[in-house]
Amino acid sequence: MQEKPYFCPNCRSNRVKFSVITSYSQSFMKDAFSGDFTEFQDPDVIPEPEPTIQCLICNFSSNEMRFIKQAEREPRVNSPTTSFS
Repeated sequence: MQEKPYFCPNCRSNRVKFSVITSYSQSFMKDAFSGDFTEFQDPDVIPEPEPTIQCLICNFSSNEMRFIKQAEREPRVNSPTTSFS
């Protein structure tokens, strides 16, 4: 994953709450008569060319670059602070 800001292209309100979705493969064997599991292998992560990111506000999921590009199109602007006298 890249160290760049994200911005959800769907809800356009989230810049901080995300999750990464990872796929994995897990082999197992079942008993042919009962259907019981007889053996489980450790899961193997399926490598992906680009991570899938999910917005935790609206649950929209897409590739990481889509979130990065949206943040580049609409960068966060630091507003000047005002002091009250």
